[in-house]
Amino acid sequence: MPGPLSGVKVVELAGLGALPFGSLKLADMGADVVRVDRVSDVPDDPQPRPQNFWDRGRRSIGVDLKHPRGVETVLRLAADADVFLESFRPGVVERLGLGPDVLLERNPRIVYGRLTGWGQDGPLAQAAGHSLNYEAITGVTRALGPRGGPPLPVLQILGDFAGGGLHLAFGVVCALHEAQRSGRGQVVDAAMVDGVMSLASVFYAMQKIGMHTDELGTNLFDGGAPFYNVYETSDGKYVSVAPIEPHFYALLLEKLGLNPAELPDQNDRAGWPELRERFAEVFRTRTRDQWTALLEGTDACYAPVLTFGEARAYDHNVARGAFIGDDPMPELLPTPRLSLTPGEAGRSPDWIGADTESVLGEAGLSIEEVKALREAGAIR
Repeated sequence: MPGPLSGVKVVELAGLGALPFGSLKLADMGADVVRVDRVSDVPDDPQPRPQNFWDRGRRSIGVDLKHPRGVETVLRLAADADVFLESFRPGVVERLGLGPDVLLERNPRIVYGRLTGWGQDGPLAQAAGHSLNYEAITGVTRALGPRGGPPLPVLQILGDFAGGGLHLAFGVVCALHEAQRSGRGQVVDAAMVDGVMSLASVFYAMQKIGMHTDELGTNLFDGGAPFYNVYETSDGKYVSVAPIEPHFYALLLEKLGLNPAELPDQNDRAGWPELRERFAEVFRTRTRDQWTALLEGTDACYAPVLTFGEARAYDHNVARGAFIGDDPMPELLPTPRLSLTPGEAGRSPDWIGADTESVLGEAGLSIEEVKALREAGAIR
């Protein structure tokens, strides 16, 4: 069966990082996504390229948004679309003539998704930034790092992808549901700072009740707890253990050959440094694979720490079909997995701008109109 968003038409103004991840989630679930790329990015000598996981499930058209006829072309596409996505700084699309007021007047049902780092308003709204900056003002970056050390940057997962693209996709689906009920579209203001704070909500609550402090590496989930931590093995690799519950913790001690009567209590924070060193000593006595053979699949809450390459070949990931294809860099299966209408990994454009004529033809433009737009430089 087609994906749950089959029939949903999305127009996406090309952006970086977080926005294409958000539209990827929509495309994987069946939405028809047309990405509006810059005419300057259209190659002079278009050649088919390999499938690209990052922009799969989309078609690409090359449009000059600084050309009045290019803007009008996008407006014609948006008039028949369900969703419009952009990630420019606040005010840019309004100056282009593609702001939400213009689009909602032409298409009252359209869902207008706006993705920014700082948000549409506030003192920082017009400032440049990246994922790390957006994470930094939420308190999350300050909470990550070793005891006694500086806070550490993390991958863009929190700011760009989870806090940004994924929250944008969620907001769009919510607004689509409302548009189906009421016939009214609306603006989705997805700011990465808001998304990261939402992801960190449990830690705001934990700090409020004294369960999380500002001292790095001393808390339950930041490497402070010896039973929720990563340890080096004899071959220079790493393993993770996370038996928070007492019965799981007791099993880990048993597997490690440690006598609980000779150790500090699990929840005695004053004894955590001693307990962590005991764990570290034991884990350094075997290789990662040896520990995996002993602990994997048990209730000791264990997993080996893998590289990206190792993750592709890991038995559990392979058994669940997490990766598609046999290429050296296989694609990921669309998630979440739906039982009735699962997502599907669509094709990526053969090249930037490859679908310009076919998309505009579907939108009702004649061959002569498309030719005139091309000759005017509004499209490529």
